[in-house]
Amino acid sequence: MLGAVRRLAVLVAFACLALSLAACDSDDGEAAAPAAGDRSVFLEGGSDAFEKRIESERGTPVVVNKWASWCGPCRLEFPLLTSQAKKRKGEVEFLGVNSYDHTGLAEDFLRDNPTPFPHFEDPDEEIARVLRAPFFPSTAFYDSKGELAFVHQGVYASEADLADDIERYAR
Repeated sequence: MLGAVRRLAVLVAFACLALSLAACDSDDGEAAAPAAGDRSVFLEGGSDAFEKRIESERGTPVVVNKWASWCGPCRLEFPLLTSQAKKRKGEVEFLGVNSYDHTGLAEDFLRDNPTPFPHFEDPDEEIARVLRAPFFPSTAFYDSKGELAFVHQGVYASEADLADDIERYAR
C-alpha cells in the first residue's frame, strides 16, 4: 500500500511539473536566451561581474533567482519569475543565477524556457555566497540602493506570494 502511495505521489509531482512548464509563455520575442549555436546563454565574469551588475542597477530594485536545471522546485517556479519579470519590465530588474549545474543542461533548459532576463553561471556557488543563498531555489531582493534586503529560501508556491515579496522588499 505504501509503495502505491509513493508511486502516485511521484506521478502527481511529474504531472504538476509538466503542467507548470507547459504554462510558461515564451512566444513574446523577449527571450534573453540566444538561439542554438551561440556560445553561451550566460553572462560572463562570475561573482565580480555579478556584483558590478548589481551596482550598475542602483536606483532600480533587483530580484535575483538562484536555480539549477536539475532542481524540480526551481523548474516549478520558473514561470512565476518569467511572468513577474514581464509584468514589471522597466520598474524592477531580474537576474538568474544558475548554480552547481552542468552548463549544457542549464543552457538547454534556458533555450526551452526562455526568460526576459539574463543569467549568470555559478558552478562553484560563489555568487550564491554573495546572495547568502545556500538552498535551491532561492530568491534575493535588492532594494533600489543596491542593498540586499531579503532572501527567500525555497520555492514560491504562487505568483501572488512572489509578487507580495517583490512589493515588500524590491523597492
